[in-house]
Amino acid sequence: MEKRIIARGALAGLLAGLVAFVFARIFAEPLIQDAVDYERGRDEAQDALDHAAAGGAVAGHAHEGGELFSRTVQGNIGIGIGMVLFGLAMGALFAVAYAVCLGRVGNLRPRSLALLLAGAGFLTIYLVPFVKYPADPPAVGHDETIGQRSAYYLIMVLASVLFLILAVILGQRLKPRLGTWNATLVAGAAFVVAAGLLIALLPDFGKLPTNVADYGGHASETPLPLRNEAGDIVFPGFDADLLYEFRMYAVAAQALLWAVIGLVFAPLIERLLGNRPIQVAPAEQPASA
Repeated sequence: MEKRIIARGALAGLLAGLVAFVFARIFAEPLIQDAVDYERGRDEAQDALDHAAAGGAVAGHAHEGGELFSRTVQGNIGIGIGMVLFGLAMGALFAVAYAVCLGRVGNLRPRSLALLLAGAGFLTIYLVPFVKYPADPPAVGHDETIGQRSAYYLIMVLASVLFLILAVILGQRLKPRLGTWNATLVAGAAFVVAAGLLIALLPDFGKLPTNVADYGGHASETPLPLRNEAGDIVFPGFDADLLYEFRMYAVAAQALLWAVIGLVFAPLIERLLGNRPIQVAPAEQPASA
């Protein structure tokens, strides 16, 4: 049974990845190209400043080599393969979580559980981490902090998933005393408080020690205007509208991916399990009929 559930989850994830890719290719990829153009222009301006600071004695360095893959390949094949594989992985992970939750999280029909679990996946794996560490296009972020940024983001993802699991357990234990509605409210509030505390405790990327030492303390790593020795702006900071639009489309793409996973998986699992709630005793495995 578990293998059949996972196969359906993988199929739903594959389709979700394709849909998310089409969306990202239409709306997000042009913004990524704008960010790449900004990064190149800023590098050229920085080279010119370095050249002027050296009194013209040192020529501006040329960027070594070319891109391993062209922007056309990156913006089409690259992003397509990446999003499809991500969707496939999330669909399989979703199905594993579904098999574990089936019959153990209340009197829910298979279709309803699928839709709720898809929403939970979007909330914990993407939305909560995004609140603290929103997605950034190229040109935003410093190479020397990639490791630190990745570690903190992973902490947010894992903690968010853990907080939701604990909230569900809390809700199940409180349900006999408080009723389903009140227990759900208490568990939801506990999740929000725990996530909020973690968001407050983890550092902003602009406050990482490396950034403070090299660039001063800022809220983020978004590039500020580039200035010459006289303090005049020679190249603008990163476009705030571009950053806003990219982040908006990033959230929309993930919401679309998880929505498709839930909406495709729900009827598939209903055909497999039927439309009646499934209850599993604590010592039993998920139904195999």
